[in-house]
Amino acid sequence: MAKIINEPCHTFHEYLLIPGYTPISCRSDKVSLRTPLVKYRRGEESAIMMNIPMVSAIMQSVSGDRMAVALAQEGGVSFIYGSQSIEDEAAMVRRAKSYKAGFVRSDSNIGPDNTLADVLALKARTGHSTIAVTEDGTAEGKLVGVVTSRDYRVSRMEPDTKVREFMTPFEKLFWAKEGTTLKEANDIIWEHKLNSLPIVDEAGRLCYFVFRKDYENHKQNPNELLDDHKRFVVGAGINTRDYEQRIPALLEAGADVLCIDSSEGFTDWQRFVLSWVRENYGDRVKVGAGNVVDAAGFRFLADCGADFVKVGIGGGSICITRETKGIGRGQATALIEVCAERDRYYEETGIYVPVCSDGGIVFDHHITLALAMGADFVMLGRYFARFDESPTNKVNIGGTYYKEYWGEGSAHARNWQRYDIGGDKKLSFEEGVDSYVPYAGPLKDNLAMTLSKVRHAMCNCGALTIPELQEKAVLTLVSATAIVEGGAHDVIQKDTSPIIK
Repeated sequence: MAKIINEPCHTFHEYLLIPGYTPISCRSDKVSLRTPLVKYRRGEESAIMMNIPMVSAIMQSVSGDRMAVALAQEGGVSFIYGSQSIEDEAAMVRRAKSYKAGFVRSDSNIGPDNTLADVLALKARTGHSTIAVTEDGTAEGKLVGVVTSRDYRVSRMEPDTKVREFMTPFEKLFWAKEGTTLKEANDIIWEHKLNSLPIVDEAGRLCYFVFRKDYENHKQNPNELLDDHKRFVVGAGINTRDYEQRIPALLEAGADVLCIDSSEGFTDWQRFVLSWVRENYGDRVKVGAGNVVDAAGFRFLADCGADFVKVGIGGGSICITRETKGIGRGQATALIEVCAERDRYYEETGIYVPVCSDGGIVFDHHITLALAMGADFVMLGRYFARFDESPTNKVNIGGTYYKEYWGEGSAHARNWQRYDIGGDKKLSFEEGVDSYVPYAGPLKDNLAMTLSKVRHAMCNCGALTIPELQEKAVLTLVSATAIVEGGAHDVIQKDTSPIIK
């Protein structure tokens, strides 16, 4: 007969933090949420350190290039969804990597013999008001001028007016040579009150633009997560089928870290992927794996070479794996066991493999609980799906705005690769639902509130860093009646909904 674990598994709902001593020096503005994303050896630092312990889920309804930019600006990482063509995913990665780099490759280019109508069409397509004019109309052509909205008046010019007639010609531009540092470029911009500065090589070919707004954005986002070339750190999802073609394309596009998107990670299929990566790229390419729910699953993936391991099966708000297959485990219990094994693995090998808690987080305080239980960071789907930056539509239902949200195992996504265990190339049955989540506005404002709660809770435990929280935190299981006691009860709450006149 099967091995029976009689100890019930638990969720985040069933735990509370016991407050510890808080010294006067422990203030929320002093809390650091810096945390490792990928594995490292004892005495070293992770190759990618995030400034907040949050990543967005590898889902069609969550992580596109806009989410990747918005989350990297706040210090986290988005994993662009892989349930699309290789070309489309690589294009998303490329857009996110080039969006903010200090030195930005131009993606709005035109030739001098094009017309005002072409300029307006290009602006409508890209949303960019600064357009490079090159001899051949490409991003690498010889720069002959620049067009901005100040160079033309639609109401007083014919649509067929040639670009060469109204552009600002090269000889009237401020520009800099390739090799100019970002600081030098920004100094030129500020000295001459420019909005942008083209960077050209010795032959006059366009290399990059440096924009004034990027400098200002950087000052407004001190936690933004950048690579060595001042570009946003971007993650991408892969599967266990076309990885030999998808991984090179994503790396060429600039992806900093990859993650196998699968409902269950304790498989030969993930071992094959990790082995192929190590054979072809060594440790240069960073790949996370999962998902698992016990110590054996973690050790298997760690031994296979995973750079981080995701924990959680069936705990997502749109996941019905537990209902359809009876597979899974309460998220808190799974996380506690895996993190304990992570620590044992570190003691034995000197290799620290970060753990990502994926699923089961309903309230903001569940993030703090997950970190206290040992998670290095959390992966969130529903949380990020609510924001402007998610790829889905905003819809009005009964006067209230919602965002669409669906699981990767739903008929909507039809992402059979995520649930693939070597069978037919089809989604045999659903393991996710199609749903709506309340629209919450921009990511930045909501994330600031969530992280404020995490920081304050850490101070209640006397901790200023995540490792210190894991060392000092004391957790207690709660009963069903204690859960009721923890919310508003035995009162008649006032109606705080807005009054419409």
